[in-house]
Amino acid sequence: MLRLRWGLRVVSCGLSAPRSAARGGPRLRTVLTMAEDLRAAVASQTKRRNGSSEVAERLEENGHPNKRLKRDADEEDAEERNKKSPKRKIVLLMAYSGKGYHGMQRNVGSSQFKTIEDDLVSALVQSGCIPENHGEDMKKMSFQRCARTDKGVSAAGQIVSLKVRLIDDILEKINNHLPSHIRILGLKRVTGGFNSKNKCDARTYSYMLPTFAFAHKDHDVQEGVYRLDRETLEKVNKLLACYKGTHNFHNFTSQKGPRDPSAKRYIMEMYCGEPFVREDIEFAVIKVKGQSFMMHQIRKMIGLVIAIVKGYAAESIIELSWGEEKVDVPKAPGLGLVLERVHFEKYNRRFGNDGLHEPLEWTEEEEKIAVFKEQYIYPTIINTEREEKSMVNWLTTLSIHDFNSSVVGMQANNKNSKNSSDLEGSDGCADDSD
Repeated sequence: MLRLRWGLRVVSCGLSAPRSAARGGPRLRTVLTMAEDLRAAVASQTKRRNGSSEVAERLEENGHPNKRLKRDADEEDAEERNKKSPKRKIVLLMAYSGKGYHGMQRNVGSSQFKTIEDDLVSALVQSGCIPENHGEDMKKMSFQRCARTDKGVSAAGQIVSLKVRLIDDILEKINNHLPSHIRILGLKRVTGGFNSKNKCDARTYSYMLPTFAFAHKDHDVQEGVYRLDRETLEKVNKLLACYKGTHNFHNFTSQKGPRDPSAKRYIMEMYCGEPFVREDIEFAVIKVKGQSFMMHQIRKMIGLVIAIVKGYAAESIIELSWGEEKVDVPKAPGLGLVLERVHFEKYNRRFGNDGLHEPLEWTEEEEKIAVFKEQYIYPTIINTEREEKSMVNWLTTLSIHDFNSSVVGMQANNKNSKNSSDLEGSDGCADDSD
């Protein structure tokens, strides 16, 4: 007992045990070791307590918490939670104005041409939805766009599928890192193997154009005065309806021959709506729904109808263009082309009501889509047309085309009209040319 009390007294006083105690045998040495450990533990606890007091003093200044330190701590906690969030396959409903962008698809490693996906991926990383390395290699997040809109083309209903961390307030956080002319309007969970491009049944595009484009070439028309009459609108819709069904559209794209099976496309509907006036100019919107579209196909379909209505080509040229003969088909300006909606009817029938997934329909987002078009898409089309006169300039090139020309003559005409038809910097749509 004397040896034990001596050892504890030595520890508490911070003194060294005398040599006689050191020679007291293994039992005393064990007791001394335990006492030393106890003293170390007490000292550590005291240090932590003092440290906590210092932190508390820093957190409180004039009776108020230090907001910067609290915010930093909250951000660290949120970041840690994001890293632990499981990744899930989702689709995002996107709307954007394409002016100033070189299309939708990202060109990794090339910063020369800015695309919509450049801004989207940056926002996904900054919001904590995906790790930074997934932004550098988009395959890691199973990213797929439904339609690859090209330079200058806008969208009101683009769909992309990808794997993300389902963080709190995910749409708000992504949109906070996007410019105002790019918005994420909706999000839905989908099956793990979902691919927005492959699962898409059809796509609907719209094309907004000034109605003076339909005025006959022999009439002297003033842009702000012209109004589309009922007879001309009916003729336009009669011609657009000719495209319905399955046809060989090899003359409506490039690098496809008449016997290429992939040139056959199915068009479900195509029509021109009632005209309306914006900033003293009358406009109309053509809508077309099809399974898929080739590069420049829609612009050439509309360009050929305009050429017929204006009196440059005969109505029979539409049917002639589906044959093997090469036909010179003019390409309307890219300004005005908008991806309106993509359709997933087969997916909805199979998974939309399985109790686990929602149908990919966006009825609740329709109002937000309409507001976005009114704020960003339509004003861009109208103002650009007024300033750059892309349709006016393109119409002057129609007289260059010889709609009965040979292939050789066509090539010469194409070379002459290339600058005037492509200077507006829009290359239409390319759903399946990824």
